[in-house]
Amino acid sequence: MKIPISVLVVIYKSNGEVLLIERADKSGFWQSVTGSVDFADEDLRVAAAREVLEETGIDVQSLPANSLRDMHHQIEYEIYPQWRLRYAPGVTRNTEHWFSLLVPNDTQVQLAPREHIAYQWLPFTEAATKCFSPSNGQAILQLFSAP
Repeated sequence: MKIPISVLVVIYKSNGEVLLIERADKSGFWQSVTGSVDFADEDLRVAAAREVLEETGIDVQSLPANSLRDMHHQIEYEIYPQWRLRYAPGVTRNTEHWFSLLVPNDTQVQLAPREHIAYQWLPFTEAATKCFSPSNGQAILQLFSAP
């Protein structure tokens, strides 16, 4: 059973482009890297780095230490009914913690084909509007509005 605690990682380049990936199980569902913690006390930063590697092939450990940043923001949202079977009975809400990851402009992406079928690097404003999830778009806009 999945734990209702997850991470969202906005991957971006210094030129203002943001990585979006399209889910394999839902055509047109574009998003940043997301995923649940594997166990209740998994460190959120570790979960974020793991999900980035699993979904994009980008190894956070090979980047400068401050590349992965906690945005110190979390939201709680209703889990879509079709995905609730992945959780314990009665679980209907998930808490998502936001992170950002600055990558070099020449970063290569290797998708996990069972999870995602396509990717795009988009200007942040376009990426924010293309996201299926409004909170994902908010995370992108918050990242680029930060001082």
